[in-house]
Amino acid sequence: MSGASRGAAPATPAGRPRLTVLSGPSGVGKSTVVAHLRKAHPEVWLSVSATTRRPRPGERHGVQYFFVEDEEFDKLIANGELLEWAEFAGHRYGTPRRPVLDRLEAGEPVLLEIDLQGARQVREAMPDARLVFLAPPSWDELVRRLTGRGTEPPEIIRRRLDAARIELAAEAEFDITLVNTSVEAVVSELLALMRLS
Repeated sequence: MSGASRGAAPATPAGRPRLTVLSGPSGVGKSTVVAHLRKAHPEVWLSVSATTRRPRPGERHGVQYFFVEDEEFDKLIANGELLEWAEFAGHRYGTPRRPVLDRLEAGEPVLLEIDLQGARQVREAMPDARLVFLAPPSWDELVRRLTGRGTEPPEIIRRRLDAARIELAAEAEFDITLVNTSVEAVVSELLALMRLS
């Protein structure tokens, strides 16, 4: 249930904030929660991912993403410069390690919004990270959110629902679960976890 603890990750050295990772199934509202949190608390640093996909209209390098070529992404992986990475829809996405560590060492709260695969990789790379699972109020509500857009063909929706079942089954791997019944409530709980509120 909302705010229910699923066990605790090890503590970090005193005075240094922990990396907070927000994950959960597609359609649960992760990006909406992050947008609200950043608007109210711009001091929370949201990591910018590197990607091999081309910028969409209005996107700027270093703001929405770091746009890199495949060869450069290969080098980032080979040199251990990514905390996590994954392939999605034919493009690769990853979290640069150095900026995250620099912000944490400077005492700034850092938030990553990533998928289940990425969250597992972060747990491996940084065992003291706090993994937060954002859950829907119910399966029916998640189905409504995923199908309600009406912009995708049934095959894509079916694939999203299959993936969501797998992602929901991974909830026990996370330190804490927040149920997204209200964006404002989730933001305040997330801030409390990051010791900002």
